[in-house]
Amino acid sequence: MAWVLLVVAGLLEVGWAIGLKYTEGFTRLVPSVLTGAGIVASMVLLSYAARTLPIGTAYGVWVGIGAAGAAVMGMLVLGEPVTAARVFFISLLVVAVVGLKATSGH
Repeated sequence: MAWVLLVVAGLLEVGWAIGLKYTEGFTRLVPSVLTGAGIVASMVLLSYAARTLPIGTAYGVWVGIGAAGAAVMGMLVLGEPVTAARVFFISLLVVAVVGLKATSGH
């Protein structure tokens, strides 16, 4: 169950990271409230997952999902450049997340 919570927390991190773009410096109410709620929900789920998973693994996976997901969504939704180098390094993040999961012992 901890892994499910952690993946959901990571996906929420992707959502709030992309949401930051729409808050316009927290000057727009609805995007700001949704982004803030995403941040809180993501952190709460991370803390629940960290009850049973090692914190280094939980935090690393959470950050990895968030970073890779935000980069991919930035390319797909926000029109950020898609280059071979960006795709390669995002792939490395995904490999690192899978590696942390595989070596966590849980």
